[in-house]
Amino acid sequence: MVSETSPLLDNAPPPPAPPARDGDSSTFARRLSALDGFALLISIVIGSGVFSSPGPVDANVPSPGAALLVWLLGGVLAWTGALTMAGLGTALPGDGGIQRYLAHVYGEWVGFLAAWSWIVAVMPATLAILCIVFVESVYSSLGVNDAAPPITHKLLSLAVLVVVSTANSISTKTSTRLGNFFVAVKLLSIFLLIVAGLTVVFIFVGNHDRDLGGGDWHRKGWFDARPTTMPDGSHFDWSKATTWESLGFYCAALYGALWAYSGWDKANYVAAELRNPTKQLPLAINTAIPTIIVCYVAANAVYYVLLPWKIVSITDAAAVTAVTHFLGKGVAYFATVLICLVVLGSALGNSFVVGRMTVAASNKTWLPSFLGTIGQIGPWKVSRGDAEDEGADAAMDRGESPINALVLSTILSAVYILGANMRILLTFNGLGEYTFFFLTVLGEIILRWREPDLQRPVKPFILVPIVFALISGFVVVRGAIFAPVQAAVLICIWCAGMLFYFAGRRWFERRA
Repeated sequence: MVSETSPLLDNAPPPPAPPARDGDSSTFARRLSALDGFALLISIVIGSGVFSSPGPVDANVPSPGAALLVWLLGGVLAWTGALTMAGLGTALPGDGGIQRYLAHVYGEWVGFLAAWSWIVAVMPATLAILCIVFVESVYSSLGVNDAAPPITHKLLSLAVLVVVSTANSISTKTSTRLGNFFVAVKLLSIFLLIVAGLTVVFIFVGNHDRDLGGGDWHRKGWFDARPTTMPDGSHFDWSKATTWESLGFYCAALYGALWAYSGWDKANYVAAELRNPTKQLPLAINTAIPTIIVCYVAANAVYYVLLPWKIVSITDAAAVTAVTHFLGKGVAYFATVLICLVVLGSALGNSFVVGRMTVAASNKTWLPSFLGTIGQIGPWKVSRGDAEDEGADAAMDRGESPINALVLSTILSAVYILGANMRILLTFNGLGEYTFFFLTVLGEIILRWREPDLQRPVKPFILVPIVFALISGFVVVRGAIFAPVQAAVLICIWCAGMLFYFAGRRWFERRA
């Protein structure tokens, strides 16, 4: 029985809000309980990755057991990262996320570089991955799992991208109202997957002559190394791999898992509306992230139960492929609709976010002013409202759309769709994100030494950020060496960003 003083009930009156600090622009009402925070984190983190990343993860590890350990390690990174980010968010309150923290620790140019990376690389790559997964899920329900899909798949992915961007351009409010529906759909999908896996196991335990799954799950060792089918159709012999080579593959696998856990860095946004973030935020994180880890590890174990193991590594739509193999195409069509709705919801949400990020960067004079306009195509106004007078944020809250920002995002996402496949983009996305996540968490360690008197309402044990920094730092460095092309593209993007930043500073100084 839960006591009346339990933070899960929060019957006590909310404590007074902490005093405003310099730069604290958060204006959210503090009405949420720890249980609400738990639900919010679940809804933010669980997305389409658990349905699409198992193939890229499996293709980079020697065994199913190793893949499950990668999913567990990804969860530990998300957990330690979320706790550290929560500490930063309560110590340095205000809007801006990691860009704000990086600017505080290292200087404004690092904060700009993070925003630039998200707008030019991370978010467009995310949209590209989601559009690719949408198309591959449809093909998978038809029995098509091609390690090297033809150009028609890319063209259809472009079509999905255009639909998503158009939907957000017409009405931001309409797309975001679908959020709760998509959350329910993805939780239902994971639940049905786990039930399917348990059904196969129980039936086999009752009758060893009847296996409704892939068969390999009880015939082969879960940690026995086996040749892995690569995206180009070749086979990789793990017995011939050196330790350094294996670590490179494991880093690539981890990026696939981290894609599924993405969203943990938004824990500080949840804190803005909690009644007592000092107690409730750690409780929400320490219950939500472990719950997500259990769901992800269980769902991936189910894929290995339902599918022959050689199929897992080549599919980019593991959930649809598993349901098709288990229940046939008829039920698979229903599963495809569910999972495509999940992917579509994630795409709409990410398109919405990148639009707001671009407008915010423009408002800070980090990007050209036309990218911060609302309800305009180029210089031409197409909306009914008076966005210029009321401000961009108010206009977007009223339903106006940052069309110019969305057009930029669409063009960049289209380049990624045409120039790479999902697995290349997962590593690219992971390198882009975790470089700055590493710097952010390293910044927390630096602040512990540089600003020991900084008020920290949420202060995780110092070992928490150290664990994240050590693992993520190694994963970024080894991942960059393992994937030099993706790393080189990112470095070029960062160099272009720095040129853009310093040229912009000089231009504004001359005008002043």
